[in-house]
Order: sequence, then C-alpha cells, then structure tokens
Amino acid sequence: MKSLKKLLFLLIILGLIAAAFTYFGDTTPPVVQLTPNQGSISNKTPLVLNLNDESTGLRNVLVEAVQGDKRLQLLSQEFPDQTPRVELNLQLDNKKLKDGPLTIEITSGDRSIYHLGKGNSAKVSFNLIYDSRPPIISILSRTHNFRHGGSGLVRYRLNEEVETSGLVVGDHFFPGFKQDTGDFVVLGCWPWDFPEREFVPRIMARDLAGNERQAGIYYHTIERKFRHRQINLPDSFLQRKAPEFELLAPGLSDPLDIFLKVNRDVRADNRQKMIELAQDTATIPLWQGAFSRQPGATTLAVFADQRDYLYKGKKVDHATHLGFDLASVARAKVIAANAGEVIFADYLGIYGQCVVIDHGLGLQTIYAHMSQIDVAVGDQIARRQPLGRTGSTGMAGGDHLHFGVFVSGVPVQPLEWWDASLLRNNITSKLEQP
Repeated sequence: MKSLKKLLFLLIILGLIAAAFTYFGDTTPPVVQLTPNQGSISNKTPLVLNLNDESTGLRNVLVEAVQGDKRLQLLSQEFPDQTPRVELNLQLDNKKLKDGPLTIEITSGDRSIYHLGKGNSAKVSFNLIYDSRPPIISILSRTHNFRHGGSGLVRYRLNEEVETSGLVVGDHFFPGFKQDTGDFVVLGCWPWDFPEREFVPRIMARDLAGNERQAGIYYHTIERKFRHRQINLPDSFLQRKAPEFELLAPGLSDPLDIFLKVNRDVRADNRQKMIELAQDTATIPLWQGAFSRQPGATTLAVFADQRDYLYKGKKVDHATHLGFDLASVARAKVIAANAGEVIFADYLGIYGQCVVIDHGLGLQTIYAHMSQIDVAVGDQIARRQPLGRTGSTGMAGGDHLHFGVFVSGVPVQPLEWWDASLLRNNITSKLEQP
C-alpha cells in the first residue's frame, strides 16, 4: 500500500513538473522588427514587418498608426498553427495621414499556454516622421549651353535634406553635390550618342521619405557633327598586339579574333570600370582654371570619331573614339591637365597602362597608352605635374597619349576643358555664383 502511495506521489510530482515545464516552457514573446524603424517615411516607403516566434509559433498581429488621438488600423491578422515566422508589407496609402510625427504600434501574440492560456504578447512602438511632400527645387544658375558631347553645370537649392539629387538625362544620372554655401551643384553633359530630340535635362531630388520631384532648366543646344574614319588593320599590327591581349581573350589564338574580342567586350568592360571609378570623386572642385593640353603634341584623333575597322578591305568592326590622341616624340613626358587626386594607376585593357585623376564633382581625366607610370593611387596632383611617359600599350598603333575627360563616367569633349573662355561661361561662373 505504501509502495502504491509512493508511486502515486511520484507520478503526481512528475506530472506537476511536466505541467510546469509545459506552462513555463515558452515565456518569451514574439520578436517584432520593422524596416525602416526610424526617420522619415511616406506612402511610397516600403514598410516591412517581420515577426518571429520559433518556440510555439505566432498567433496574431495588430498594427496601428497613431497620430495624436487618431488611430488607424493598418493590419489585423490571425496565423494558422505552426507559423514560426512571417514577413508582411504594410501599406500607408489612402490612410489620410498628416505630415509630422507618426507612431506605428505593433502587438503580436504567440500560441504559448503561459498567462493562463493567453500566451505571450509583444507590444512595440516605432516613432517615425510622415512626409508626403516632395522637395522644392530652386534653379539658381541661368542659361545653360550644351554642345553635343559637351559639359554643363547647374546650380540649385533644396528646401530639405534629401537622399539624392542631380541631373537626369534619359537613363543617365549625374549626382549633385552640396557645397559649403548650402547650395547644390551638378556637373552633367549632353552625351555624344544622345539624339538632340531626346535631350531634355532635368534636376531631380528625392527626399528621405522617398518623395521625388523634377524641375526643368533653361538650356540651349549646339549640335555638331562627328567625323567618320576608316582604320586599316594590317597583320603586322594584329600580330604585334596579340601577345599583349592574350590574357584578355582566353581561348583565342587568331590575332584578328583576339583584336575583335578586346575591341568589343574588353572595351565595354573598360567603359564600365570608368563608371565605377566615377563613384570615387570629391564633393568639391579640385581643379582651378582651364585644363592644360599635352605640350608640343600633334592631334592624331579627336573626340567621338566614328571608326570603321577594315581587315583586308572588309569592315570587321566599329567603335567610337572617345578622347584625343596626342603625339610628339617617343616616351614624351605626360603632364596632369589640372589638379586632383590619382584614383587609378595600372593596366586597363584598351587603355593599356594608364592614370585616372579625379578633379571633383564627378570630373575625371584619363591618360592612356603610357609606357611608364610615375604616380600612385592617392597621390595629390598639381596642374602640369609629370605623371609618366607616353607609349603604345593597350589599343595603340604607335607611341602617343590618349587623353580623355569623363563626367560621372560619361566621356565628354576635352576641347571645352582646354578653352578658358568657354569653361568660364559654362562651368566656373556658375560655381562662383552667390
């Protein structure tokens, strides 16, 4: 009898322990995460709610937007059994919210039997700012002259802090940079391959809440025609270049095939590299005055020359030459066109050994086909400072310097940057504008 009582007592104790373990097995409420969880938002902002309860699973959620004494229900949902996690998108459109402080209150329960079967509940509040108004853009600079392939600068002012702003030309975006005055300046261009009928430059600004506005500018276009040239590809040139380009055209052995691979695919890769390098730019102008031209050099090719490549009298390829080819004597000293910082000094496909200098505001110059580089990344460069020696590396038929100018990765007409009067009218006068 005593043994039976002991066994019964033991079973009761074990049952109580099991019950306690079950009851107290999950005392942790669901984890609630909201993205974004601070700052400014609008009805365009994607609000993402993540709920997590790996133990007993989620039971329900209630989401409310609170402004003063006004409450708006954004979401109320029950979850099926064994729902450990969910991701939900919250919609603010058509909720008639007012600009100003906004609190998002989220209450979520789980399926624990804790609290007499009511389970655990998490109540979390996120304090945000609701902003439905796009930025106001005030254009400060006046008439803007854009030559085909040429550059221009716009000065503007914004009434609030923004996520991004700049000049939009078709699919091209040229970022604007805030200056010490509080105004913004953006250096842009009329891309050489952009039809005049489609060239409609606009200033765009998007605020921290995602509201966006565009504003037109006064501008005048100056059309120009680009030259058309034919380039013969003798076997001597192809055979001389093949060893240099073999690593860039793996699996190919025919010199013409290697050339075509480099002229097409590697050229495109190199253009993309220049777009990437454009991100590494100073937010203020580093240059002063007109840019220097390579001294004593004859012009061999100009910007936007349309080149047909001929092999044994047959057209095999086409490319656009996006810079100036300048030649004097072999291994001539290469000088920096203006002050800036070296952001690239290495071998780069069609450009061979080259140096890229950042001059600020997305403006960069390239010095290509060099036989010798005497500067390194990070060097601060003065105008006319030696950079190295000319050569024939990369896609060069003979010793010369390929000089190119880029605005936010887009090749532009170097002539404008050598011309002090034109440069002042289009660029620097707007930089100095109060």
